[in-house]
Amino acid sequence: MVDLGLTVSKIVMTATLTRSEKTFSLLRCKECGATYQPQAMHVCEKCFGPLEVVYNYDTIGARVTRSSIEAGPYSIWRYRDFLPVETENYIDVGTGMTPLVKATRLAKRLGLKRLYIKNDAVNMPTLSFKDRVVSVALSRARELGFTTVACASTGNLANSTAAIAAHAGLDCCVFIPADLEAGKILGTVVYAPKVFAVHGNYDQVNRLCSEVANTYGWGFVNINLRPYYSEGSKTLGFEVVEQLGWELPDRIVAPLASGSLFTKIYKGFQEFIKVGLVEEKPVRFSGAQAEGCSPIAQAFKEGRDFIAPVKPKTIAKSIAIGNPADGIYALEVARQTGGEIESVTDAEIVEAIKLLAETEGIFTETAGGTTVAVLKKLVEAGRIAPEETTVVYITGNGLKTQEAVQGYVGEPFQIEAKLDSFVRAYERSQTLDRLEWQPALV
Repeated sequence: MVDLGLTVSKIVMTATLTRSEKTFSLLRCKECGATYQPQAMHVCEKCFGPLEVVYNYDTIGARVTRSSIEAGPYSIWRYRDFLPVETENYIDVGTGMTPLVKATRLAKRLGLKRLYIKNDAVNMPTLSFKDRVVSVALSRARELGFTTVACASTGNLANSTAAIAAHAGLDCCVFIPADLEAGKILGTVVYAPKVFAVHGNYDQVNRLCSEVANTYGWGFVNINLRPYYSEGSKTLGFEVVEQLGWELPDRIVAPLASGSLFTKIYKGFQEFIKVGLVEEKPVRFSGAQAEGCSPIAQAFKEGRDFIAPVKPKTIAKSIAIGNPADGIYALEVARQTGGEIESVTDAEIVEAIKLLAETEGIFTETAGGTTVAVLKKLVEAGRIAPEETTVVYITGNGLKTQEAVQGYVGEPFQIEAKLDSFVRAYERSQTLDRLEWQPALV
């Protein structure tokens, strides 16, 4: 059966195309429209606006079909034509194609009918969505001739950059806030990069890294390589469309840190529409932040078109960016799609982590807890209809932030290696269940 929109002329064009034809050619300022050659730069020299990759959609549309994508690698590189890498020498460590879980039990608990969890808690190789953006950034870094790569990180990005740099044989330096969770620090140093723990919050770390990038000329994935890095997040949109049977959802709920992930999922949907891979329909975009660091949510609630920076104070450290680079663009996406941006307390985040774990068997870190908590808040407020096809993005694994739930979950019953000791403990567990207490772990 011929793909939707695939005409005879397109078949002829596809046959004549070669991989030497570029699918991207320029960087363009999102504010003033100035264009630049696709080098290692992220800020417009005229207005200091952010730069993003410009694609040749006619070339992509003539080359790509649903069938060609489905026949590609079982990773983000099945969408290679939509990513800013020129050669076939990309870094593929199995990143992407994570499960889209039909969350039947969580949906029932919340009163929804069609709820899905996009589970990047099991993404390869470091169990977060950052593996997507880093795979793209380091592939482009290698094309541009960098031998040392680096990043400013709240944890997950440090894990990904260190791991994928090790695989690619690139030297690596990582900068993190000194108060990062122990699991994320260990999950970085094991790959043997140079790690610098900065006494300050993420925004201070990021400012330092801008100076280091200018001084040493390294490839910083989220600074001078940012236009390429951020494009990797589009694959979270591409995969959901493909996994839903080449259809768009009605609603997505995703965490907000810098705002880039949110805007790039939107861009991914729009690109698939633009080249005829999926039929256009409205998709509402809802964003999630922790109250202790919610500059985008605050701007949304107050109807502002600017972001007022805040000082982070929340357990959700992976999304604790007080001065989000793409915050205003996230606001635009939420507003133009009829969505919203909400915030939740740390206590609600912990409860949502537990809720997702006990209903769907998915242990998420605090960013995912924030997203599920906002989902619950929106449903209870009547802002998500039960019949909507809703996709919730879980972006990291709970094993990285175990401190967040310590003291809030059950403890194992201590028993002797004797049957009567077990029986007494088991009967006690049943009593606790009947009293609707938190069940202990046996």
